Amino acid sequence: MGRNPQSGGQLRPIDLARRHGLSTQAVRNYEEAGILPAAARTPTGYRTYTPLHARALTAFLALLPGHGHRTAASIMQAVNRGAADEAFQLIDESHAQLLDDRRTLRAVENALRDLAPGTAPGPASGPGALPGPTAGPGAPAEPERAAVPSSGGTFIGPLARKLGIRPATLRAWEQAGLLHPRRDPLTGYRVYDGADVRDARMTHQLRRGGYLLEQIAPLIAQVRAAGGPVPLEAVLDDWRSRLSARGRAMLTGAAELDAYLCERGRD
Repeated sequence: MGRNPQSGGQLRPIDLARRHGLSTQAVRNYEEAGILPAAARTPTGYRTYTPLHARALTAFLALLPGHGHRTAASIMQAVNRGAADEAFQLIDESHAQLLDDRRTLRAVENALRDLAPGTAPGPASGPGALPGPTAGPGAPAEPERAAVPSSGGTFIGPLARKLGIRPATLRAWEQAGLLHPRRDPLTGYRVYDGADVRDARMTHQLRRGGYLLEQIAPLIAQVRAAGGPVPLEAVLDDWRSRLSARGRAMLTGAAELDAYLCERGRD
């Protein structure tokens, strides 16, 4: 019951579902969501679809890998209500996001390329230590010039000079969760070990590239979780492959959407 014989250009829900490897409920859900055009009904109330619906479903499924479910659905909904320009804008936004992701990847690769091992800045020469701005009320003044910390590493002043930035900038990065310096047991000053220096240099490179601290934080976390930039190369290779696959999927989706638009124009 409810499975009318296929005749002419009519398709039953089961025909559309089988053709695309879906359930009949999924097909009905897509229609109700506006991803497919509204189906005609038989006198007894059963849905009947046409090759245009099949083309719409093909287009939607092709858009999914490149744009994601929400954007792909919005594109199809816009097309089906006759708002093609709105659909094109959504596609443009997806391409812009892909380009931004590619630029982020390139920035990370460039930053990691600059992180040569064994280049942690050493202490500045000369006796004594000049106090810099305090980290807050009651905090000890930290040295702009200082001897080697008692526990190894480097103080904030020498690191800031090495990077060409102010000590206050390093403290801001710490507050943003990008750096995790320890405190020298004798002086209480911040001490940056090799990993901190690496993260500070990477942050500096990305900031110079225009990236916000909230954009940099997850990248630094990835480097830290990988144990350094070298293990992260596999992650970057995978990231690059995903971006390429996404770009290719967008091309496929565009071709299928164009075919659907052409068929809609003939109806």
